[in-house]
Amino acid sequence: MMQPSIASAYAELHCVSNFSFLKGASHPEELVKQAKTLGYQSIAITDECSVAGVVRAHTAAQAENIKLLIGSEFKLEEGARFVLIAKNRCGYGYICDLISAARRRAPKGTYRLSQKHFTEVENNCIAIWIPGIEVDTEVDTKHLYWLKDRFQNKVWIGVARSMTNSETTKIEMLKHMSQLTMTSLVAIGNVHMHVRERRALRDTIHAIRLKKTIESSGFDLPPNAENYLRSINMIQNLYTLPLIAETLKIANQCDFTLSSLKYEYPEEITPNGISATQYLRTLVLKGLNWRFPKTVPEKVVQLIERELKIINELSYEPYFLTVFDITDYARSQDILFQGRGSAANSAVCYVLGITEVDPNRSEMLFERFLSKERNEPPDIDVDFENSRREEVIQYIYNKYGRDRAALAAAVVTYRPKSAFRDVGKALGLDLEQINRISKNFSWWDEQSSRADRLKEAGFNTSTKVIKRLIHITQELSRFPRHLSQHVGGFVISRGPLTQLVPVENAAMENRTIIQWDKDDLAALGLLKIDVLALGMLSAIRRSLHMMEKWYQKPFSISDIPPEDPKVYEMISRADTIGVFQIESRAQMSMLPRMKPKCFYDLVIEVAIVRPGPIQGGMVHPYLARRQKKKPVTYPSIAVKKVLERTLGVPIFQEQVMQIAIVAAGFTPGEADQLRRSMAAWKRRGGLGHFERKLIQGMRDRGYSNTFAKQIFQQILGFGEYGFPESHSASFALLVYVSSWLKYHEPAVFTCALLNSQPMGFYGPSQLIQDAQRHKVIILPVDIQKSHRECHLTHIPNESKPAIQLGFNLIKNLSADAIEKIVIHRSEQLSIDQILKRAKLNKKDLHALASSDALLNSIGNRHQANWWVNGLDLDPPDLFRDLPSTPENFEPPPPTKGENIIADYNSIGLTLREHPMRLLRSDLKKRRVITAEAIKNLRSGQAARVVGIVTSRQRPSTSSGVVFVTLEDETGYINTIIWRDIASTQRQTLMSAQLLGVSGYIEKDGQVIHLIAKKLVDYSSLLGKLMTTSRDFH
Repeated sequence: MMQPSIASAYAELHCVSNFSFLKGASHPEELVKQAKTLGYQSIAITDECSVAGVVRAHTAAQAENIKLLIGSEFKLEEGARFVLIAKNRCGYGYICDLISAARRRAPKGTYRLSQKHFTEVENNCIAIWIPGIEVDTEVDTKHLYWLKDRFQNKVWIGVARSMTNSETTKIEMLKHMSQLTMTSLVAIGNVHMHVRERRALRDTIHAIRLKKTIESSGFDLPPNAENYLRSINMIQNLYTLPLIAETLKIANQCDFTLSSLKYEYPEEITPNGISATQYLRTLVLKGLNWRFPKTVPEKVVQLIERELKIINELSYEPYFLTVFDITDYARSQDILFQGRGSAANSAVCYVLGITEVDPNRSEMLFERFLSKERNEPPDIDVDFENSRREEVIQYIYNKYGRDRAALAAAVVTYRPKSAFRDVGKALGLDLEQINRISKNFSWWDEQSSRADRLKEAGFNTSTKVIKRLIHITQELSRFPRHLSQHVGGFVISRGPLTQLVPVENAAMENRTIIQWDKDDLAALGLLKIDVLALGMLSAIRRSLHMMEKWYQKPFSISDIPPEDPKVYEMISRADTIGVFQIESRAQMSMLPRMKPKCFYDLVIEVAIVRPGPIQGGMVHPYLARRQKKKPVTYPSIAVKKVLERTLGVPIFQEQVMQIAIVAAGFTPGEADQLRRSMAAWKRRGGLGHFERKLIQGMRDRGYSNTFAKQIFQQILGFGEYGFPESHSASFALLVYVSSWLKYHEPAVFTCALLNSQPMGFYGPSQLIQDAQRHKVIILPVDIQKSHRECHLTHIPNESKPAIQLGFNLIKNLSADAIEKIVIHRSEQLSIDQILKRAKLNKKDLHALASSDALLNSIGNRHQANWWVNGLDLDPPDLFRDLPSTPENFEPPPPTKGENIIADYNSIGLTLREHPMRLLRSDLKKRRVITAEAIKNLRSGQAARVVGIVTSRQRPSTSSGVVFVTLEDETGYINTIIWRDIASTQRQTLMSAQLLGVSGYIEKDGQVIHLIAKKLVDYSSLLGKLMTTSRDFH
């Protein structure tokens, strides 16, 4: 890059982005792009005690071809404020160490730093002292001398022109200090925003941070809009040439770039004296004998050798060994896990026991997982039981130490509700107004609909305040609020991680996170190992343990017989509530159409109901061919080999890549680049080059232009979200296992699901109703019989187990109370003696009484609550073990309706009559029919239903359509609410607990939907009954 003349160049050295949370008013990328537009030579991103935004700035700087300086702003407890900028790699490591130490010694979101924490002299950083609003020569001179001592005179005095009345005097004082301490002055912008038009947003977020209104913030806010990126001409008018020249002098001393960061793998993963290459091969050979005890198929041998060659060329052996070490630990502790994602394309991962997709039974595309052209580490996702994943996490921390292992961050951003709530407070709206606004927003609302939502909430959108509210919330959307922890992405390094990226405390105890998220890590090519949690694995593990206990013999996944026709018949009926992956509305609508008959059908089923195949128009062509309504054709033998297993329709990401290879002449690496571009084109575009290459390549090989364009349109569909076949195969294994358990052991499976909540689309109430429809006996919570969790129990004259509900379902009952009840119950005492010895408080006792857990011991819930009120919880020792004798009073028993309401309010479900049954006589008068009756109606016939809302879904592929599931005493009603109805009756749709729908029936074989024409909120009929729905998007 040519060096511009000093007269026309400038480097901004003090700039905070919106990663200085609620302080900076511009994204890092916006600042970098604006600096380039204005002709700056360099720009420094110096967020306060943070480098969380620098990777985004780095990516933008590379695209814009502008030099990026990396630093951070700090404020000491003694009052000094300064910026450090990294001159080189050592300086960057020092800043990261400093940030980490300051963050780790303070609660999440804050930091502590004082002069006593600086124990060594540092000469790899530039320090710029930032004067306060007013200069105190005596105090500030001491701060300046201290900085010069710590940073070996590589210190400047920052001069920011904020255009205030007292600025001239202040600058004169800084000149005097400069002469006194022999410290050069340098121009800085104290930048908080890339353009001055962000002032309103800047003032708002400052007020939010201060927990004040803008009006009451007064002098706590910046005095004007001058802390933005100014033009070079304005800078030259404001600063003398020497001060501008110093910015370039400093920038030219700094040559650090994030591109120079090199990841080093941990060393503990190999035995002493053995290279990573040798050790991986040893483990692979051992794994081959384990996976294929009789004969290793030649196909697998060739795959293994090819993969090991690529792994060796890219030096990724330590990555595979690190993941193997983690999964090997989990296996040794009997923790259920499964590798998934593109890693299931690897034969090496299979023989290492990381994944379960047999390469001898699948078509694998290793380049989907790892390729030389991609030049980035592979990504192995491993799901562990969610109830035991913490053991794996703590193993990683204990093995590598917290200085070398931490979770990736997740950036929590402003969404419409949170933006309106915070901005509303800052603008002075009262709490009632803010709550009214928040309640009127749903998860699917788009930015363009904000004015409509405010009108619906009763606000005049033409007023100045409301106009400001709309404008500022639009700007605030997607602004980072704080760093949270990634669901399981670990970064593990050979040396101290804090030399690579700062580490700070997470909100959860015993957790630490780095300041970068997964996209930052991917941009820099740094290793991340995903240690994820999957609730279904916990449910399966619990199921297996229950079966072992019930049948008194070992039972594992390998004991589940494959390809059971009865299981596939159940799946084809969409009898899949609780089953992994195929319990959603969309999947249950697909199952009767597709009628899976073998494992590979499940692999397709998991992948086909995804945004990618839906948007690419693959679903209907596949079903038509499967149902033999259309012929299966192929344009060539080569394409047939790729698409034959999916009837000529590309459903998986690997198939798109393979078509590009066999039909358009792409190399495997180029095909992977196409796949990666597919995932990003919606955000960034960039598929034009591939479109030309793909279509021309196919035409050159004799394919029609129509076929070529059709394939490209399907590729665009995959830009939404498409599964790799290997990922679907991994999930299909769990689909089959959970389906087998549901069919053959419904009590076991339901009990395991109840103990694994929250997970899936259905809550305990729906799971229990489904179990009862499958003839499973459910017993209520009982003080004498229940355990902490739900458990299986024997019923006289019944061979199948029943489910006894557990104490953990009772709301407001403490875990400590549950433990004490179970302990003292074994002492053969009376109920009141057990409760007294357990020393339960009145809150726990009333929770037990309200749940009817005392029904068989004390009496109905009214009697039990009366009894609890009469208990003396702290009698003299002499009378401590005597039974209680409350006064002889018999409260009236609860009515049927009162019991049902109390059941729902206490444990979220009822084993009594369904509440809809109590309303049925009234609903019949309104000509409302049941879910069961709908099955007898013809397609197109009018119907009116009322049901409890159990779920609302608005998928991204639905074009505004909302899918609502209603529940009555006979089953479920699947309703489709088109966009216009969802918009005009939005309030009813969002808030109704008991929803009435009038419309017409749409039937396709066994699949029945009610198409809504009118919605009515009948929630008032429920009275005090509290129900909940699970809403998804």
